[in-house]
Amino acid sequence: MTGSEVSPSFRLAYVPGVTPTKWVRIWNERLPDVPLTLVQVSAAEACDLLRSGGADAGFLRLPVDDTDLSAIPLYTETTVVVIPKDHVVTAVDEVSAADLADDIVLHPLDDTLEWERRPGLPALERPATTEDAIELVAAGVGLLVVPQSLARLYHRKDLTYRTVADAPESRVALSWPQDATTDLVEDFIGIVRGRTVNSSRGRRPAPAPAQSKPKRSDTGDMRRKSAAGKSAGKSAGKSPRSGSGGSGGAKGGRRGKPRRRS
Repeated sequence: MTGSEVSPSFRLAYVPGVTPTKWVRIWNERLPDVPLTLVQVSAAEACDLLRSGGADAGFLRLPVDDTDLSAIPLYTETTVVVIPKDHVVTAVDEVSAADLADDIVLHPLDDTLEWERRPGLPALERPATTEDAIELVAAGVGLLVVPQSLARLYHRKDLTYRTVADAPESRVALSWPQDATTDLVEDFIGIVRGRTVNSSRGRRPAPAPAQSKPKRSDTGDMRRKSAAGKSAGKSAGKSPRSGSGGSGGAKGGRRGKPRRRS
Protein backbone atom coordinates (compact mmCIF):
# COMPACT_ATOMS: atom_id res chain seq x y z
CA MET A 1 0.00 0.00 0.00
CA THR A 2 1.41 3.37 -0.99
CA GLY A 3 1.51 6.39 1.26
CA SER A 4 -1.29 8.08 -0.68
CA GLU A 5 -3.76 5.24 -0.04
CA VAL A 6 -6.02 5.49 2.99
CA SER A 7 -7.38 2.44 4.80
CA PRO A 8 -11.20 2.24 4.64
CA SER A 9 -13.18 3.12 7.73
CA PHE A 10 -16.81 3.82 8.60
CA ARG A 11 -18.16 6.53 10.90
CA LEU A 12 -21.61 5.97 12.38
CA ALA A 13 -23.43 8.77 14.21
CA TYR A 14 -26.26 8.20 16.67
CA VAL A 15 -28.52 10.42 18.74
CA PRO A 16 -29.22 9.91 22.47
CA GLY A 17 -31.60 7.05 23.15
CA VAL A 18 -30.52 4.94 20.17
CA THR A 19 -28.47 1.83 20.93
CA PRO A 20 -26.51 0.72 17.83
CA THR A 21 -24.72 -2.16 19.60
CA LYS A 22 -26.39 -4.96 17.64
CA TRP A 23 -25.58 -3.51 14.23
CA VAL A 24 -22.01 -2.64 15.23
CA ARG A 25 -21.42 -6.24 16.34
CA ILE A 26 -22.64 -7.61 12.99
CA TRP A 27 -20.45 -5.10 11.15
CA ASN A 28 -17.36 -6.22 13.07
CA GLU A 29 -18.14 -9.86 12.25
CA ARG A 30 -18.64 -9.26 8.53
CA LEU A 31 -16.10 -6.51 7.87
CA PRO A 32 -13.34 -7.03 10.45
CA ASP A 33 -10.82 -5.13 8.29
CA VAL A 34 -12.96 -1.96 8.21
CA PRO A 35 -13.03 -0.25 11.62
CA LEU A 36 -16.32 1.35 12.64
CA THR A 37 -16.20 4.52 14.74
CA LEU A 38 -19.24 5.66 16.74
CA VAL A 39 -19.99 9.38 16.86
CA GLN A 40 -22.55 10.55 19.43
CA VAL A 41 -24.42 13.68 18.37
CA SER A 42 -27.38 15.65 19.66
CA ALA A 43 -30.68 15.31 17.84
CA ALA A 44 -30.53 18.95 16.74
CA GLU A 45 -27.07 18.61 15.18
CA ALA A 46 -27.36 15.15 13.61
CA CYS A 47 -28.42 16.24 10.10
CA ASP A 48 -25.75 18.94 9.88
CA LEU A 49 -23.11 16.40 10.91
CA LEU A 50 -24.06 14.12 8.01
CA ARG A 51 -24.11 17.01 5.53
CA SER A 52 -20.66 18.18 6.59
CA GLY A 53 -19.14 14.72 6.17
CA GLY A 54 -18.59 14.22 9.89
CA ALA A 55 -20.18 10.75 9.61
CA ASP A 56 -20.95 8.34 6.78
CA ALA A 57 -24.39 7.47 8.15
CA GLY A 58 -26.34 7.95 11.34
CA PHE A 59 -29.28 6.91 13.47
CA LEU A 60 -31.44 9.97 14.04
CA ARG A 61 -35.03 10.96 14.67
CA LEU A 62 -37.41 11.88 11.87
CA PRO A 63 -38.24 14.10 10.13
CA VAL A 64 -35.18 14.88 7.99
CA ASP A 65 -34.83 17.05 4.91
CA ASP A 66 -35.19 14.57 2.06
CA THR A 67 -33.80 16.96 -0.53
CA ASP A 68 -30.24 15.93 0.33
CA LEU A 69 -30.56 13.16 2.93
CA SER A 70 -31.87 9.63 2.44
CA ALA A 71 -33.60 7.90 5.33
CA ILE A 72 -34.89 4.42 6.11
CA PRO A 73 -37.45 4.43 8.99
CA LEU A 74 -36.65 1.65 11.44
CA TYR A 75 -39.03 1.79 14.38
CA THR A 76 -41.44 4.00 16.30
CA GLU A 77 -41.05 4.71 20.00
CA THR A 78 -43.66 4.98 22.70
CA THR A 79 -43.99 8.44 24.26
CA VAL A 80 -43.97 8.73 28.06
CA VAL A 81 -44.16 11.40 30.73
CA VAL A 82 -41.31 11.48 33.27
CA ILE A 83 -42.60 12.17 36.78
CA PRO A 84 -41.45 12.03 40.41
CA LYS A 85 -42.30 8.73 42.10
CA ASP A 86 -44.70 10.47 44.48
CA HIS A 87 -46.71 12.13 41.72
CA VAL A 88 -50.42 11.36 41.45
CA VAL A 89 -49.98 10.03 37.89
CA THR A 90 -48.10 7.01 39.25
CA ALA A 91 -51.46 5.55 40.31
CA VAL A 92 -52.26 4.64 36.67
CA ASP A 93 -50.44 2.86 33.87
CA GLU A 94 -51.39 5.31 31.10
CA VAL A 95 -52.44 8.94 30.87
CA SER A 96 -53.66 11.34 28.20
CA ALA A 97 -52.34 14.79 27.38
CA ALA A 98 -55.43 16.28 29.04
CA ASP A 99 -54.45 14.62 32.33
CA LEU A 100 -51.35 16.86 32.42
CA ALA A 101 -53.27 20.10 31.93
CA ASP A 102 -52.59 21.43 35.46
CA ASP A 103 -48.88 20.55 35.53
CA ILE A 104 -45.90 22.46 34.19
CA VAL A 105 -44.56 20.43 31.27
CA LEU A 106 -40.97 21.26 30.30
CA HIS A 107 -40.04 21.78 26.66
CA PRO A 108 -36.27 21.38 26.10
CA LEU A 109 -34.60 22.95 23.08
CA ASP A 110 -33.57 19.54 21.73
CA ASP A 111 -37.11 18.13 21.89
CA THR A 112 -37.99 16.16 18.73
CA LEU A 113 -41.70 15.55 19.35
CA GLU A 114 -43.95 17.48 17.00
CA TRP A 115 -46.98 18.75 18.88
CA GLU A 116 -49.94 20.58 17.43
CA ARG A 117 -50.65 21.79 20.94
CA ARG A 118 -48.29 21.05 23.78
CA PRO A 119 -49.80 19.62 26.97
CA GLY A 120 -49.70 21.26 30.39
CA LEU A 121 -48.55 24.69 31.43
CA PRO A 122 -45.38 26.20 29.92
CA ALA A 123 -42.32 26.80 32.09
CA LEU A 124 -40.75 30.26 32.37
CA GLU A 125 -37.68 29.09 30.46
CA ARG A 126 -36.91 26.21 28.15
CA PRO A 127 -34.14 23.84 29.32
CA ALA A 128 -31.21 23.57 26.91
CA THR A 129 -31.27 19.75 26.75
CA THR A 130 -33.42 16.80 27.70
CA GLU A 131 -30.84 15.84 30.32
CA ASP A 132 -31.21 19.28 31.93
CA ALA A 133 -34.98 18.88 31.90
CA ILE A 134 -34.67 15.55 33.72
CA GLU A 135 -32.80 17.32 36.52
CA LEU A 136 -35.59 19.88 36.78
CA VAL A 137 -38.20 17.12 37.04
CA ALA A 138 -36.21 15.61 39.90
CA ALA A 139 -36.17 19.05 41.55
CA GLY A 140 -39.95 19.24 41.36
CA VAL A 141 -40.06 22.06 38.79
CA GLY A 142 -42.27 20.24 36.26
CA LEU A 143 -42.86 17.15 34.16
CA LEU A 144 -41.28 16.03 30.87
CA VAL A 145 -42.76 14.22 27.87
CA VAL A 146 -40.15 12.30 25.85
CA PRO A 147 -39.60 9.12 23.80
CA GLN A 148 -39.32 6.12 26.12
CA SER A 149 -35.68 5.46 25.21
CA LEU A 150 -34.69 8.88 26.61
CA ALA A 151 -36.57 8.22 29.83
CA ARG A 152 -34.55 5.02 30.19
CA LEU A 153 -31.28 6.68 29.20
CA TYR A 154 -31.59 9.37 31.89
CA HIS A 155 -33.18 7.11 34.50
CA ARG A 156 -33.01 8.17 38.13
CA LYS A 157 -34.09 6.26 41.23
CA ASP A 158 -36.39 9.08 42.31
CA LEU A 159 -38.19 9.28 38.95
CA THR A 160 -40.47 7.02 36.93
CA TYR A 161 -42.58 7.35 33.79
CA ARG A 162 -45.98 6.50 32.35
CA THR A 163 -47.23 6.13 28.76
CA VAL A 164 -49.01 9.11 27.19
CA ALA A 165 -51.61 7.50 24.95
CA ASP A 166 -52.43 10.39 22.62
CA ALA A 167 -48.98 12.00 22.35
CA PRO A 168 -47.06 12.17 19.06
CA GLU A 169 -44.55 9.36 18.59
CA SER A 170 -40.88 9.55 17.72
CA ARG A 171 -39.55 7.60 14.72
CA VAL A 172 -35.94 6.49 14.48
CA ALA A 173 -34.31 6.16 11.05
CA LEU A 174 -30.99 5.37 9.41
CA SER A 175 -29.93 8.37 7.34
CA TRP A 176 -27.01 9.32 5.05
CA PRO A 177 -26.21 11.98 2.42
CA GLN A 178 -27.78 11.12 -0.94
CA ASP A 179 -24.64 12.07 -2.87
CA ALA A 180 -22.43 9.89 -0.68
CA THR A 181 -24.06 6.46 -0.96
CA THR A 182 -20.80 4.51 -0.92
CA ASP A 183 -20.29 0.74 -0.95
CA LEU A 184 -19.71 0.83 2.80
CA VAL A 185 -22.98 2.70 3.31
CA GLU A 186 -24.70 0.02 1.22
CA ASP A 187 -23.07 -2.65 3.40
CA PHE A 188 -24.42 -1.04 6.55
CA ILE A 189 -27.88 -0.63 5.01
CA GLY A 190 -27.84 -4.35 4.31
CA ILE A 191 -26.97 -5.10 7.93
CA VAL A 192 -29.74 -2.87 9.26
CA ARG A 193 -32.26 -4.41 6.88
CA GLY A 194 -31.28 -7.91 7.97
CA ARG A 195 -29.66 -9.13 4.79
CA THR A 196 -27.57 -12.27 5.15
CA VAL A 197 -23.85 -12.36 4.64
CA ASN A 198 -24.37 -13.93 1.19
CA SER A 199 -26.62 -11.13 -0.06
CA SER A 200 -25.23 -9.01 -2.87
CA ARG A 201 -26.94 -5.64 -2.26
CA GLY A 202 -29.65 -6.42 -4.78
CA ARG A 203 -27.37 -7.56 -7.58
CA ARG A 204 -28.65 -10.57 -9.46
CA PRO A 205 -26.50 -13.70 -9.21
CA ALA A 206 -24.71 -14.82 -12.34
CA PRO A 207 -26.79 -17.27 -14.42
CA ALA A 208 -25.79 -20.92 -14.36
CA PRO A 209 -23.83 -22.06 -17.45
CA ALA A 210 -26.09 -23.61 -20.09
CA GLN A 211 -25.54 -27.26 -20.89
CA SER A 212 -24.34 -27.82 -24.46
CA LYS A 213 -26.66 -29.78 -26.73
CA PRO A 214 -25.26 -32.72 -28.72
CA LYS A 215 -24.48 -32.06 -32.38
CA ARG A 216 -26.68 -33.58 -35.08
CA SER A 217 -23.97 -36.01 -36.20
CA ASP A 218 -23.56 -37.21 -32.63
CA THR A 219 -27.31 -37.58 -32.31
CA GLY A 220 -27.45 -39.69 -35.50
CA ASP A 221 -24.70 -41.97 -34.27
CA MET A 222 -26.53 -42.44 -30.98
CA ARG A 223 -29.76 -43.33 -32.77
CA ARG A 224 -27.99 -45.84 -35.07
CA LYS A 225 -26.28 -47.49 -32.14
CA SER A 226 -29.58 -47.72 -30.29
CA ALA A 227 -31.36 -49.26 -33.31
CA ALA A 228 -28.55 -51.77 -33.82
CA GLY A 229 -28.76 -52.82 -30.18
CA LYS A 230 -32.51 -53.40 -30.41
CA SER A 231 -32.13 -55.48 -33.61
CA ALA A 232 -29.49 -57.67 -32.04
CA GLY A 233 -31.69 -58.23 -29.04
CA LYS A 234 -34.61 -59.41 -31.17
CA SER A 235 -32.43 -61.85 -33.16
CA ALA A 236 -31.03 -63.35 -30.01
CA GLY A 237 -34.49 -64.02 -28.66
CA LYS A 238 -35.65 -66.32 -31.56
CA SER A 239 -34.45 -69.92 -32.34
CA PRO A 240 -32.83 -70.32 -35.78
CA ARG A 241 -34.51 -72.46 -38.45
CA SER A 242 -32.75 -75.58 -39.85
CA GLY A 243 -31.63 -75.58 -43.44
CA SER A 244 -33.34 -77.86 -46.04
CA GLY A 245 -30.26 -80.06 -46.52
CA GLY A 246 -29.55 -80.62 -42.89
CA SER A 247 -30.47 -83.42 -40.56
CA GLY A 248 -32.35 -81.27 -38.17
CA GLY A 249 -35.72 -81.81 -36.55
CA ALA A 250 -38.59 -83.95 -37.76
CA LYS A 251 -40.19 -81.07 -39.62
CA GLY A 252 -37.01 -80.16 -41.45
CA GLY A 253 -36.64 -83.18 -43.94
CA ARG A 254 -38.86 -85.61 -45.86
CA ARG A 255 -38.91 -89.36 -45.09
CA GLY A 256 -38.49 -91.67 -48.18
CA LYS A 257 -40.11 -95.07 -48.53
CA PRO A 258 -37.84 -98.04 -47.67
CA ARG A 259 -36.37 -99.71 -50.74
CA ARG A 260 -36.86 -103.46 -51.26
CA ARG A 261 -33.81 -105.69 -51.54
CA SER A 262 -33.58 -107.82 -54.66
